[in-house]
Amino acid sequence: MKTLNWLLIVVTGLLLFSCKCTGGPQLMPNVSGKAGEVVIVINKGDWESEAGAGLRAVLAADEQYLPQREPMFTLVNIPENAFTSIFQTHRNLIIVKVMPDVSETKIVLQENVWAAPQIVVTISGPNGEEIAKKIIQDQDRLSGALLMAERNRNINNAKRYEERTLRDVVTLEFGGSPYFPKGYSIKKKTDDFIWISYETTYTNQGIFVYRFPYKDSTTFSHDNLVAMRNMILEKNVPGPVEKSYMTTNILVEPGIRWIKFNRRDFIEMKGLWEVQNDFMGGPFVSHFFLDKANQNVIALEAFVYAPRYDKRNYLRQVESIVYSFDFF
Repeated sequence: MKTLNWLLIVVTGLLLFSCKCTGGPQLMPNVSGKAGEVVIVINKGDWESEAGAGLRAVLAADEQYLPQREPMFTLVNIPENAFTSIFQTHRNLIIVKVMPDVSETKIVLQENVWAAPQIVVTISGPNGEEIAKKIIQDQDRLSGALLMAERNRNINNAKRYEERTLRDVVTLEFGGSPYFPKGYSIKKKTDDFIWISYETTYTNQGIFVYRFPYKDSTTFSHDNLVAMRNMILEKNVPGPVEKSYMTTNILVEPGIRWIKFNRRDFIEMKGLWEVQNDFMGGPFVSHFFLDKANQNVIALEAFVYAPRYDKRNYLRQVESIVYSFDFF
């Protein structure tokens, strides 16, 4: 009798569990693959002709504002008959379908088809030439979606494994903060400048948060932002030898653009930093936006020093932290 009662309890529990799960979201496997890697499912002939050339021209182009050549994405080509479950869980998938009987060429974006957090891009068209035209025409949408997916993964990881005390410190001074993953720590703090970094033997990933007064629209001009950046970093970020300090590399002029993200409008600046009177350097990304309540410009800056390694993925990690900024 005791055995029968126990079996009834187990069966009832399983029935209740199955009822609760019916119609709800199913658990999915975690994505596989390396950061910055894109698996492209396309037959060999199409990969070596117009369609493949279009994808390489857009996604394997040099990433801008790095000190050495690195592609925007690392492309891995597999033919359609090799697209098994091993590859279906990859983080970034592009599936190219050449179908002579279709009249319209389309790019369709989907999330979490076989794994999570995953992006799957399906590109279909009657021939390679039309597909290549569509890829070039929609290149910003295509590359932007892949970059956003990479960024969101980094942001979600930072939130999941957050070093909460750092966000509290930055929020207290600036009214908001990025999310910092564990391993980051405060290197310097003043009333208007906070430096938070993650350092290993051969790498340094850093975040600066600082502010300066807003005067008028010229405050956001290219030259003024570079000048303010140089002035503040000279004061707060010394180099390894006497009279050395971080500044902007002027041989490669920084690029700026306006961006709207997470309810904020800001200027994004990308460029290279260097140390005056020394030989250190690397890439940086800065965000500048107006704190209307206090009439200040808040600057969020991510930089990387990794002389032994490629820097694309290191920079994207800290750039994602900057993008995660929110007011609290």
